[in-house]
Amino acid sequence: MKRVTGLGGVFFKCDDPEKVQAWYSKHLDINAGQFGTMFVWRQKDAPDMVGTTTWSTFQADTDYFDPSQKDYMFNYRVDNLVELLKVLEAEGVQIVGEMQEFEYGKFAWIMDPEGNKIELWEPLDMPLVAFEKMQQGGE
Repeated sequence: MKRVTGLGGVFFKCDDPEKVQAWYSKHLDINAGQFGTMFVWRQKDAPDMVGTTTWSTFQADTDYFDPSQKDYMFNYRVDNLVELLKVLEAEGVQIVGEMQEFEYGKFAWIMDPEGNKIELWEPLDMPLVAFEKMQQGGE
């Protein structure tokens, strides 16, 4: 079973997320909204499918990264989250909270040995044509 298939996102805390987003927009052309921005790419083994990687700022006082005390969190893409969680639990990995499911995929959280919270994401990727239609406001 494959475990991590790629980087799903990078999240970090900021004292002033809007100021930081403006800086990244001006100097690096990373234009983010309330939920960050998505870098869109095609999958190597299925080029007709779209994948995304998210970049997002969070308020410094967010509890989303808890119980980690770190100012950042990585999100990794995985193939089969339910089965991976079973394997990780059997290996003694600390699982944080319960798996959650949304229209864009399943999420779960674990802790590494240094106290970093890691978000695992089984995305619901879509064909490029459907993604482009969604971006244009179609159904």
